[in-house]
Amino acid sequence: MTNQELKKCANEVRKGIIKSTHSAKSGHPGGSLSATEIFTYLFMEEMNIDPKNPAKADRDRFVLSKGHTAPGMYSAMACRGYFPEEELLTLRKVGSRLQGHPCMRHLPGVDMSTGSLGQGISAAVGMALGAKLDKMDYRVYTLLGDGEIQEGQVWEAAMFASHRKLDNLVVIVDNNGLQIDGEIDKVCSPYPIDEKFAAFGFHVINIDGHDFDAIRKAFDEAKSVKGQPTVIIAKTIKGKGVSFMEGEAGWHGKATNDEQTEIALKELEEIGKNL
Repeated sequence: MTNQELKKCANEVRKGIIKSTHSAKSGHPGGSLSATEIFTYLFMEEMNIDPKNPAKADRDRFVLSKGHTAPGMYSAMACRGYFPEEELLTLRKVGSRLQGHPCMRHLPGVDMSTGSLGQGISAAVGMALGAKLDKMDYRVYTLLGDGEIQEGQVWEAAMFASHRKLDNLVVIVDNNGLQIDGEIDKVCSPYPIDEKFAAFGFHVINIDGHDFDAIRKAFDEAKSVKGQPTVIIAKTIKGKGVSFMEGEAGWHGKATNDEQTEIALKELEEIGKNL
């Protein structure tokens, strides 16, 4: 896809996030919106996946370590054709395949059930090691929140990944600077994130997480790295795309009301017209 096509797709993903969380009257739109370009690029361009055969053995794997941002992943999956977009409106409802956190038992295309922060990267590391042991060439991607990397398990997994030279693993950190309790550097600062991952033996790439040129170059660079895992630290804006949500920690875990939803969707419609 061209960058222009990706931008249009990302705008549709954002609409899906707003619509689904509004329908559920709960959820986590802020961090879903900040990671929208990453979700879009992974599902529409980067990963070797097939919605018609979601369990194919040689598929690339994706683990949403920050599982609460499932609305973003679901919206990208709907755009990729895993299920009808109307199903997004069943988010968090009883009997829905789209629960508040991803569940691999219910939704084909979800490679790992996640939600407990810090654990997803460990699962991804295990998958990457499994590919090496089975002599398969699929790649494994995992998306973490910057608040999530305050968890110690993240660094145990990072140490293991580097020790095992898992160059088929790409960790993406959604560095939007905010977590549920406020600014990450005031809650428990993980900075400097790049130097920490470098110290753990990762190849480090810093990018603007809303720039598809930068995203494309980063993932292409990651494919060229041998003998060590890669981390892409994506600087983003929480709530990106909706003016009253941008940079506001309060939108970490609450849905828009009817009036706010109308405003948000109008803004996104306007953005779409200008693309």
